[in-house]
Order: sequence, then C-alpha cells, then structure tokens
Amino acid sequence: MSASAPKLTEQQLGFLLTPISSNRVRNLRGMSHLEAWDIRRQLIRIFGFEGFTIETISLDLVAERETKQGERSRWTIVYRAQVRLTVKATDGRPLATFEDAAAGDAVNQPSIGDAHDLAMKTALSQALKRCAVNLGDQFGLSLYNDGSKDAVVLRSLAYMGAPVAESEDSEVRPEPTPQEQTPPDPNPAPPTASAAPPQQTPTGPAAVPDPPKEQRPGAMPAAGAAERQGALDAMWEAARAVNFAEGLPAQFADAFGHPIEQGTAAEFRQAAELMRGSVAA
Repeated sequence: MSASAPKLTEQQLGFLLTPISSNRVRNLRGMSHLEAWDIRRQLIRIFGFEGFTIETISLDLVAERETKQGERSRWTIVYRAQVRLTVKATDGRPLATFEDAAAGDAVNQPSIGDAHDLAMKTALSQALKRCAVNLGDQFGLSLYNDGSKDAVVLRSLAYMGAPVAESEDSEVRPEPTPQEQTPPDPNPAPPTASAAPPQQTPTGPAAVPDPPKEQRPGAMPAAGAAERQGALDAMWEAARAVNFAEGLPAQFADAFGHPIEQGTAAEFRQAAELMRGSVAA
C-alpha cells in the first residue's frame, strides 16, 4: 500500500489562512511590505527549524558603477538573485517548492565591499519574499491587493469542501506602485522627543538632530515629510541598537558627502541597512 501524500496539519493550515498582523507590515515609498527576517521567523513558527530549505539558484552581478565625488569614490551595485524555497511536512517530506527572482541594489556607497554585500542581500531577500508569498496571507499575499491586511485566501478546496462565496471575497484592487520620492527638505526638523528636562544651548556650531526617543503613542512626523522623517527615525533607531548614535553624524557625512540635515530618505534607509547588517552578519 502506497504511503499517503504529505500534507499540512490542521494547526498549520488554520494559521496560514488567518489575516496578517498589522505589527508585521512596514511601509516603503507608499508600498506595504514585510521584512526578510520576519519571513524567516514565520517559516520557523509554521514549519519548524528543519521544516524548510532556502536555496540560492543563481546570484549574478548586473551592474557596478563608480562615481567620483572629489577624491572619493562612491559605488552603485546591482545584483539579480534566483531563490528556491521548499517547505516540508512534519515528517520531513517536501510539501511544495517555489522559485522566484529579484534584483537588489546599493546606491552611492563609500565602500565597494559594503555595496556588494548590501546589493546581494537585498536581491536574495526580495527573491525569498516573492517565493514565500505563495504561502498566502501570513507571507504578505493580501498586501498585493492595494496594501490590504484583510485575508484574501480564506479557504482552499484542497483542504475544505466549500468554495469561497462571492459575498465573502475581497474586492480585487490594483497592486501598489512605488511613490516618487519628494525632494529633501534642506532644513529638516529634528525628530520629536518626549518630555525631558531642558538642555543647555551649545555655544559651538549647530548640532545635528538628536536621536529620537522611544516612540510615543500618537506622535506624528513633520507635515509633508512623513516618509523622510520615518526613514530618519529608523536610522537613529538602528544606530542606537548598535551603540553608534554618537558616531553616526560624522560617519554619515563621510559616507554621503553631506550632513544628516541634507540627507534623503533613501540615504537614511541605506545607512540603517548597513548598521542592521553589521549585527546580522
């Protein structure tokens, strides 16, 4: 007698069909997305530490460009990655395999090594996320429906007898597209801090914005610069996490050729990625 085909447990299936938590969703240039580490966390939670494999099928350098800023070089690197994700049943037999590809870049980086590392990591992470989205709402499928967090799968005839009724189904809306970045504010307001004793005004040159304190409920970024302010706050948060807040202003100016006040959202995100990468590496 042949062995039965591997399948999901009831608990796995039930969890995969639930809506995604808002706490897991990030926003970048108007597009909702999940972090790559969070995808791995969910794979572990649902399938177990040994319940999935991630294979790099290919990783190719697409472009490498050097630009000069005075005597210093800046590097822009692009990679393309193809990844295969296999998820397994609790007995170790493969359940499903998904393959997808993505490109990733690192723009205007002062170190060619860091630029290659960031571009490779971005391409691999994006490809993994595209593979995992085939597992449904817990891996961001609903976000393609105009950023919705409401479940869009609901049921599957492979496991349940009744199809999804039209009255239950989500309205199909267009996939989000990246918003154009707004020009940087030459005089950005420093992040809002929670109430604290007044500080003495320094007599030296104007200081860079202080790192933001812990986020306060209801705190809002500066009007008209929500994306940039969010990226700035995230950069300071990453700096605090690696105990680099004091050294960040000088390092930022050295890397991008201008002070933090003149930085763009893209530069803030790149700086944050590099600091997070120094911890994860």
